[in-house]
Amino acid sequence: MTYVLIRHKVANFGKWKLAYDGDVTSRQRAGLNETHLLHNVQNHEEVVLLFEVDDLQKALEFCGSSALRDTMQKAGVIATPDIVLLGR
Repeated sequence: MTYVLIRHKVANFGKWKLAYDGDVTSRQRAGLNETHLLHNVQNHEEVVLLFEVDDLQKALEFCGSSALRDTMQKAGVIATPDIVLLGR
């Protein structure tokens, strides 16, 4: 099983969460299945996401896409995300 771990900072968690929830179809098409959505207990604007990956190539294309960068920018992501591929 392959996973994608994404960590980034957002300007406002509530605004980001609305935009994130509205983009679920894009993540599903990319074969990303959310297993965890967490935030730092001391700083709610630091978000950590863990996804199971159905298709690694699709997931990589999605994570590097301009569409995702645009969505993240509109959602209020304020720093370059850390994206890590994990396997078992």
